[in-house]
Amino acid sequence: MLATQRQHRILQELDAEGTVRVAALADLLGVSEMTVRRDIDALDADGLLLRVHGGATRASSFSALEPGFGAKAARETEAKQAIAAEAVTLLRRGMTLLVSGGTTTHELARLLPRDLRLTVATNSLMVASALAAGGGEGIRTVVLGGQRTPSEALVGPVAVHALNSLHADLCFMGVHGFDAKAGITSPNLLESELNAAMIAASDRVAVLADATKYGTVGLARIAPLSAVGTLITDDRIAAGSAGPDAEGLLRQAVGELRIAPLTPATSEHFPARPTILPDGQTPPATAFKGHDA
Repeated sequence: MLATQRQHRILQELDAEGTVRVAALADLLGVSEMTVRRDIDALDADGLLLRVHGGATRASSFSALEPGFGAKAARETEAKQAIAAEAVTLLRRGMTLLVSGGTTTHELARLLPRDLRLTVATNSLMVASALAAGGGEGIRTVVLGGQRTPSEALVGPVAVHALNSLHADLCFMGVHGFDAKAGITSPNLLESELNAAMIAASDRVAVLADATKYGTVGLARIAPLSAVGTLITDDRIAAGSAGPDAEGLLRQAVGELRIAPLTPATSEHFPARPTILPDGQTPPATAFKGHDA
């Protein structure tokens, strides 16, 4: 078994159990404990887990730990692409968007159509880079200033002050975790403050979060789930892998729950663009319902 295969299996066990022991992994993988320790050291260096005495624990087990953008981008890529594809269907011509930092919002930025006359304000260096990668044409981009975080977002008083003079039709927000009781949360106090300001500056908020983030609670609360107009997650919520009651609790808590299906084709093909009606025509009212942000 190659090192990459072993490490992938270690991460699978970690996602399932929350913690793993070196001895148990050695038996499972049929390798020496020294080999397992080297794999754990490599994954720890990439920010994909936390090495502890005798084994490892999920990086998300600590509410104040903020993984780097690269570490997060390598995880749940299929789910993030499916969620981003569903998020595109919320767009309407001429919208002004606020887009927060995060790897799922970065996937969304890569899919934003260039022919909708969109304006995007973001605190994410990676989102801004993705928009610029398309030649910078077709989407007017505003980058908020501030202090850089490990997740390549800009936060702090400068960014919050900039938001005070902005208004958006829709905010797309990535989060560290979402929970029926704790709401949407972040491990970074300044990022939590900024995300709350984004919600206040927007008519609606759509949270983009894969099912593995359900039940994760970060250090700082951004908002209760009742502030979320639309929550887009993947079908592992519906399948019960996040807990048998997760889907029902979320449907009661948010304005609208959208579930993106995971298929093998998701990671191989970008979605078709949404049907955009000519100016002056009213699209079907399916994008938002329930609570306002």
